[in-house]
Amino acid sequence: MSDAAAALVERYGPDVVVAALRPLLSDERMERIESVLDARLAGLTIVVENLYDPHNGAAAVRSAEAFGLVAVHAVEGTGAFHASPAVTIGCEKWIDLHRHPDVASACAAMPGMIHVAALPGAGTTVDDLPPEQPCALWFGNEHDGLSAEALAACSHRVEIPMFGFTRSFNLSVSAALLIQRASQRRRAALGRRGDLPAEERARRRARWYAQDIRGAAEIIDRYVSKQTRA
Repeated sequence: MSDAAAALVERYGPDVVVAALRPLLSDERMERIESVLDARLAGLTIVVENLYDPHNGAAAVRSAEAFGLVAVHAVEGTGAFHASPAVTIGCEKWIDLHRHPDVASACAAMPGMIHVAALPGAGTTVDDLPPEQPCALWFGNEHDGLSAEALAACSHRVEIPMFGFTRSFNLSVSAALLIQRASQRRRAALGRRGDLPAEERARRRARWYAQDIRGAAEIIDRYVSKQTRA
């Protein structure tokens, strides 16, 4: 998500940002933003560890945003996480990407979540997880899978049922399949489309408004100056 938009919200607060920019957005755009906010899930995320292929990383981010997740976490122990812009097609603007140097720091950034390793042959599936419990789904890299440290950090393991000779899916396909099912089950358990707390919803609304409007910083500055003089 845009650092510039986040900085504006931090500086002025979400109420001021929204008040300044709301007149410049169409009713249709504001309705769209509210609809997406309604469906955002903070209680489900994914973690990708030591990915090599920027196309896989980008596809995982794109799937996470499309299914309404708030964030993606990347463990960069063996190198920086890259997501190909040709694949993300701008979706990274609407989702947070948290980068971590190791497994321990990633786990510390997700308090209260159960950690679940995506692992062929696990013997259990997403349907065996408690859907009301906030959950982080972990995916390993394309060659070696999850590290021993990551597996040790995960209290659960899940597989994707397969019925052909093929023994595994591409990483980005695995992420999409598991996110889809896990998000569906979480929404059913919640009895609503999303789980964003009101304060977080307000911050994201303001950030998205700021991302939508060119010259948002100058517009907000003028609005604040006018309010101060009034």
